[in-house]
Amino acid sequence: MTVNRATAAFKYWRLFFPAPIVALASCIVLTACGGGNAPQINHGKGLSCVDDSAYCVGERRAALNHLVNRSDRHWVHSQPSAHAYASGVRLYAFKKKKKDLTCEELRIAGNEAKQAPKILRGPEGRSLTPAQISRGVMFADEVGRELAREQSRRCRRG
Repeated sequence: MTVNRATAAFKYWRLFFPAPIVALASCIVLTACGGGNAPQINHGKGLSCVDDSAYCVGERRAALNHLVNRSDRHWVHSQPSAHAYASGVRLYAFKKKKKDLTCEELRIAGNEAKQAPKILRGPEGRSLTPAQISRGVMFADEVGRELAREQSRRCRRG
């Protein structure tokens, strides 16, 4: 949105909203337009956000997009928390990227999917609800099977 269009929009808004609200909205829009930088997103927050609120769904979507769109796949080698498995973001990223993963990355992902139920049911998963643990375990099993099929299809045992 250009500054001129924003100014015109706020002149219209002044008819319906009090001046302090228009001033605050003007500052927000002009700051966003003038900076030219995309907002910073904490992708770790999306991995640990496990409830079904609109906020958490948005955070998980942003985290998944971040993981899937990275060309270096650095995240494959990172150590996740129980919340990361309960949110499903990391496992879903493995599921979406399975055709792009190397044999070594498939092995790492498969081992991680096998370990996820143990981590979810362990001490780290105590802050999760039984439903969150159950969903995480079922999804880890499903992703683990898909990764094993992909690995057996493409990779030699050695």
